[in-house]
Amino acid sequence: MSKQPDTSSKDKKDRSSLTRFAWLSIAAAVTTIVLKAGAYLLTGSVGLLSDAIESLVNLAGAMMALTMLTIAARPADESHVYGHSKAEYFASITEGLLILAAAAGIIYTAIQRLLQPKGIEQVGMGLVVSVLATRSNFFVSRVLL
Repeated sequence: MSKQPDTSSKDKKDRSSLTRFAWLSIAAAVTTIVLKAGAYLLTGSVGLLSDAIESLVNLAGAMMALTMLTIAARPADESHVYGHSKAEYFASITEGLLILAAAAGIIYTAIQRLLQPKGIEQVGMGLVVSVLATRSNFFVSRVLL
């Protein structure tokens, strides 16, 4: 009689790794939001505001992914005989809806700025803060790859 390999411990290890990556994404998103929002407040740039909003969507997506990974890791039960793995799809749906909402907000803000133009202030400092946010994202992307 051959013994089947224990895939449940491998699955738990994979989920644990994914959970760590989700927490890293959350930390990166919070850092990026703070930096880009700061850059927006310094400069008044709608472009930097849209970057901050996009980072907010990334944060919500990462938090949703973490939640769904936790749910998906649950073992099968009477009402979910094949397990909970499909819960991960909800993270994708939520992030897609958030992207659409963010796009609508950015379009609205951009139209307002076109109708009532305002100069950008403290460009140098805003650029420095934005570059710090970009470097943070680059570091995290390298880790995630």
